Amino acid sequence: MDLISGLNYDVGRECLIRLPYDTFSSATSVCKNWRGEIELPEFWRRRRDAGMTQRLIVMTQARFDPTRKQGGMKNSGVPVYRLTVCEPGSVTWTELPLLPGHLDGLPMFCQLAAVGLNLVVMGGLDPVTWDASSEVFVYNFVSATWKRGANMPGCPRSFFACASDSRMVFVAGGHDCDKNALKSAMVYDVAADKWVLLPDMANERDECKGVFHLGKFHVIGGYTTEMQGRFGRSAEVFDVARWRWDEVYENFLDAATCPRSYVDNGDGNVYKWSSSSGEVLMTNDSATWQVVAELPSDVLTSTHMTAWQEKLMVIGSHRFGEPHKVYTLDIKNRKWTKVATPEEFSGHVQSSCLMEI
Repeated sequence: MDLISGLNYDVGRECLIRLPYDTFSSATSVCKNWRGEIELPEFWRRRRDAGMTQRLIVMTQARFDPTRKQGGMKNSGVPVYRLTVCEPGSVTWTELPLLPGHLDGLPMFCQLAAVGLNLVVMGGLDPVTWDASSEVFVYNFVSATWKRGANMPGCPRSFFACASDSRMVFVAGGHDCDKNALKSAMVYDVAADKWVLLPDMANERDECKGVFHLGKFHVIGGYTTEMQGRFGRSAEVFDVARWRWDEVYENFLDAATCPRSYVDNGDGNVYKWSSSSGEVLMTNDSATWQVVAELPSDVLTSTHMTAWQEKLMVIGSHRFGEPHKVYTLDIKNRKWTKVATPEEFSGHVQSSCLMEI
């Protein structure tokens, strides 16, 4: 049976693969044929091969309060965070539905990961009680619905490393409810809704950064229980193919600092921004860093960065409390472009992930 009346099957499918990502939940309810076609893995392969996929940057972003005094004290009220989506290609901004049972906003410092057509939200601190959460939620962009995933095993942990290889979500480090730094690690299989424990890391790592780079899960920086906020320079790398940790990279970081600025672009390069020099730097061997560009002056505070292929997007402000500005960088020509941002999407960003749908 034809997908679209009057058109042969192949032409109808070509029409469907060109639908915008936010219309698929409606399209699957049109008829059984459309739903069956859209649910096929082959449909998404054809959409990708035809260059019709859309890149989305999903963020935990604070609601911007225009009445809040700019440059005010950092403790002047706890901001409410929600999930926002920016599509860099069309520069459109949207907000995702609230997490089930979380009408007061997202858990503070929760982590995001992209797995296929799913967004995974895990962990964080309750914005009212500040209790650590082990909850996992999965949002499917085709059905536009949330479901509960299996809770993270073990004690509730906060400020852990998290990254995805597009199939599974890897978690390591952080601290427990008694502020003890952790060396344990685990992986979440989204399709099976199942957690598998990994071997422990060699070191405890609180406030570490997770990056999936060249087929390996990198756990960067952090500090031990005894160090309490004094960051180290080392990193540990989990080799997924061999299912084991490599030797510790003692001098992975060029300075003992918070590693939150590190991002991978999916093509073999790692980027970071330096608050001291105001520059974006790049490496492909974790040893030699080269300057890519200077950051625009009005995003030097609370800067957050996302990378994909030859592009970067940075979000930040000139000073605390001001609306956040957004820029994209074309790495080839080293040119920044300011992104039009509605006021309601100009709040602080805690975490993000890149999706392709």
